[in-house]
Amino acid sequence: MAISDVKLPAGVNAHEFKSPVLLAEGLALNVAKQLSDALAARGNAVLVVSGGRSPVAFFQHLAKQELDWSKVVVTLADERWVPVEHADSNAGLLKQYLLKGPAAKAQFLSLYSAAANVEQAAENADRLLAELPAIDVLVLGMGDDGHTASLFPDSPNLAEALQADGTRRCWPMLAPSVPRQRLTMSRALLASAKHKILSISGQSKLTTLNAALASNDVAAMPVRAFLQPTLEIYWCP
Repeated sequence: MAISDVKLPAGVNAHEFKSPVLLAEGLALNVAKQLSDALAARGNAVLVVSGGRSPVAFFQHLAKQELDWSKVVVTLADERWVPVEHADSNAGLLKQYLLKGPAAKAQFLSLYSAAANVEQAAENADRLLAELPAIDVLVLGMGDDGHTASLFPDSPNLAEALQADGTRRCWPMLAPSVPRQRLTMSRALLASAKHKILSISGQSKLTTLNAALASNDVAAMPVRAFLQPTLEIYWCP
């Protein structure tokens, strides 16, 4: 099966690549162009990315792109509630692979704070995100359970975080398989991005995507909230 075999909603564009390296390169070029256009239009740009190991090659290629990084704000769609020095920190991953060389000049907005508990940390992040300019580019991933960002099926707070017109920007979450506390941007904030991209690889992710397209039950597979017109999907085997 290829991405061309998947019946996507009208307005959703798919890009297929032969390898993860080619996908990472193509995605980096596209994101850099969108950020460059935003910089030219209003003098600043906002990029929201997802963590995990999958985007590492993309981060490495993006870091090499010629941009006025000093005018770019970078933040995360979601984060584990651990210090940046922790091996599971998405912020630590960004600092290692993206925010280096010229890209180190970018302003990084961290969702993590050393609060008394994850609920307080989410409230701190919510206040911080209130100052965030409009999101220019959002790059999401997807789990085999249909989660995206840290919007996990059956997680506490999921219904509130999935409200399309919700005003809160950040929620505490739990990952069922790895019960580490998480912080995630809300559906409403993520959906406000001007350019939304879903980057996936492998046959299992195509199977998940097909399942997501077969129903409208967003709570069961939260990625469904973003399978809307104007989404771009990047895929490789």
